[in-house]
Amino acid sequence: MSSSAASHHQVPALLLAAGRGERMRPLTDTTPKPLLPVQGQPLLQWHLAALQEAGVEQVVINTAWLGAQISDHFLGVFGLQRLMDKRKQLSISYSREGVDFGGALETAGGIARALPQLGPVFWLAAGDVFAPDFVFDSAAVAAFEASHHLAHLWLVPNPAHNPRGDFGLSADGLALNLPADDPAPRYTYSTIALLRVELFAAPWCDIPPGNPSGIKAPLAPLLRRAMDNGRVSAQLYTGRWTDVGTPERLAELNFFSSNAP
Repeated sequence: MSSSAASHHQVPALLLAAGRGERMRPLTDTTPKPLLPVQGQPLLQWHLAALQEAGVEQVVINTAWLGAQISDHFLGVFGLQRLMDKRKQLSISYSREGVDFGGALETAGGIARALPQLGPVFWLAAGDVFAPDFVFDSAAVAAFEASHHLAHLWLVPNPAHNPRGDFGLSADGLALNLPADDPAPRYTYSTIALLRVELFAAPWCDIPPGNPSGIKAPLAPLLRRAMDNGRVSAQLYTGRWTDVGTPERLAELNFFSSNAP
């Protein structure tokens, strides 16, 4: 591979869009949270546009609650009407947890289920996070692939709803699983990451490949195990970021947009 081609190497992405969105009710009683409008377009579309702009060619969206609405809206290709160059089209496939198992499999369970549609390294982002300034940078992919890490996380300053944060960050860029009584600063996991498929195998994860039984499992315990072994890197992201977890946060995003100068 030439240096030019290597500098633009990208990997597939998984967007998590299977959750019920309980805290967003009643809005999510009839509309899946990733389709709620944020500043004039569905929330999930912000990630899709950023992935397309970064040269990512394949994205998998996992679905459960009202999942057919998501696949009916985005179909199989993103941005087809604007892109004559097929090399820049973003192909979309789906991991239909609701159809296969009757509900969402939580984060690690959902990732494990989608792995057969992904590659050895892939982007991860939650479909209910608004991060319009984030760049899915191919240089970050190259650096991660050259490392021995199992995950690279983007952390953000703690929002009001998560004042204690999630993980520490060492001076040399490692994510830290700090003890509860450790006074060192913690930051909030943005839900955006680069992951290696090995994280979802022994000894980090005991879900069989492809999660054929639909095991439900969270991601944080896997990350903490890997952190304890120095296998998770991280960096601080300070661009715009909102966990669109409540109707109030959604209304605030749209209020500031409509009243912008």
